[in-house]
Amino acid sequence: MNVSTAIAERFSCRSYKTDAIPGEMIHTILEAGRLAPSACNQQPWRFAVVTSDDARTKIVETAFLKGIPMKWALNAPVFFVLGMVRSTTTHKVAPLLSGIDYPWVDIGIAGEHMALQATELGLGTCWIGWIHKKRLRNIVGWPRNIRPAAILTCGCPAENTDHPRRGRLELNALTSYIK
Repeated sequence: MNVSTAIAERFSCRSYKTDAIPGEMIHTILEAGRLAPSACNQQPWRFAVVTSDDARTKIVETAFLKGIPMKWALNAPVFFVLGMVRSTTTHKVAPLLSGIDYPWVDIGIAGEHMALQATELGLGTCWIGWIHKKRLRNIVGWPRNIRPAAILTCGCPAENTDHPRRGRLELNALTSYIK
């Protein structure tokens, strides 16, 4: 699968088979995130791979914020928890000058590299940012200097899953050309 196909095929999967994902696939997905570019090559991302039923249940029940039920996530056999470590210069001083919060951009790039790699491997993913950071940090055992940013659920999409695509704006509504 080429990159254009992976981009077109990726969707927010909310219905998974409970089949385990082979370690080689997990490693390949992690490598895709590791190889992402970042501001000043700071590589602020940290990854926790959660495959235990008990840990995934604890995350869904206590580390997802209330109000949006996401019990469907329990069937995803893998949670990639994306965390962030901030450096003083690039991630604290530079945003004051530029107004751009670089580590969030970096985490987004790394996570989407992972999502596209999973798509190439025939897996589904869904980004979850509706999280209680402190509880999630405690569950995955990270120190205070690693801030949980998002969870990427991952697994084989359920066969009966219809993958509805939400409409996307037309390119001409999003783009201006400066000549």
